[in-house]
Amino acid sequence: MPLTGDASVDRPAFHAVLFDAVSGDRQLGAIDAAVLAGLGDKKLLWIDLLNPAEEQLRALATQLSLPPAAIEGYLGSDTNPCLDPRGKCFWLRVVSINDEPGLQFSGTVLSMIAGPNLVITLHHHPVAFLDEFRATQSDHGDAGELGAASFVSALLDWQLGTYFEAVSRFEREVERLEVDILSENPRDCLAELRTLRKGASRLRRMLAPHRVVYTALARPDFRPGEDERTEQHFSALDIHYERAMDMVENARDLVVGSFELFSSQTALTANETMKVLTFATVVIGVLAVLGGVLGMNFEAPFFKTGALGFYVALGLMLAIAGVSIWIGKRKQWF
Repeated sequence: MPLTGDASVDRPAFHAVLFDAVSGDRQLGAIDAAVLAGLGDKKLLWIDLLNPAEEQLRALATQLSLPPAAIEGYLGSDTNPCLDPRGKCFWLRVVSINDEPGLQFSGTVLSMIAGPNLVITLHHHPVAFLDEFRATQSDHGDAGELGAASFVSALLDWQLGTYFEAVSRFEREVERLEVDILSENPRDCLAELRTLRKGASRLRRMLAPHRVVYTALARPDFRPGEDERTEQHFSALDIHYERAMDMVENARDLVVGSFELFSSQTALTANETMKVLTFATVVIGVLAVLGGVLGMNFEAPFFKTGALGFYVALGLMLAIAGVSIWIGKRKQWF
């Protein structure tokens, strides 16, 4: 049964591209026996299915002799990254970061099946980087030179790029928060720090399980029949993954640094408050001593001046307080 590209509300989107390094790339509206028979060197067929119906997918698997485990892996509920070689084919499952604002970092599960001159991508929800990759390849027109394994390596590199972009978005949020912390009127940032900490942990939990995929691809026993160029692509991909892990780990360190900055700024604010309180305590203490002296029961002439003496004493206290505050400001005691 040929797979066609017409779509409706009940039928998912279908994209098929035949990359041909000799005759030029072209979009396909259907996959039939003639297309499959024409696959060979310098030709690569990429089929991208968005949320395909089970019967459509099983028909495609029969038509293309796809490994049943790959189909069951896509239809199942498991979302953990995995890699499974199946003779001339291999399939894998990864999770890409959705291009959404905020620090929730939701992901989309993406399955890939690679066979001779054939790559199939399956996903239940739209994947933005696939559309970007498709647009890029339409401009270059040389993807037919790649084998299926190298093409998968390129797709996985773009998938890792979603994590780099997520870390960049995370770093921008950290910088914005630190600017607020260092402002003249710092605010309580504990809630945002908590959100950042959750976001960093979420990124790590999403990326770390991919080690079973990228490390296995770079091992020499994975498809030892592949050419040296493909092995180099897989090795470079593994290095790229390690860099992504380093950036994610650094994201957690950024949160710790922001919290320490917030703690230091809070301590500085508390120190300034203590300075003001200490200065106020000293001034009030001096005035209290003066008031106590004036309240002593001695028959001094000053104590017989009545209301005039009271206003003189009050003015003296205000003068002492004012001069003390002026001296404190000039000396920058508070």
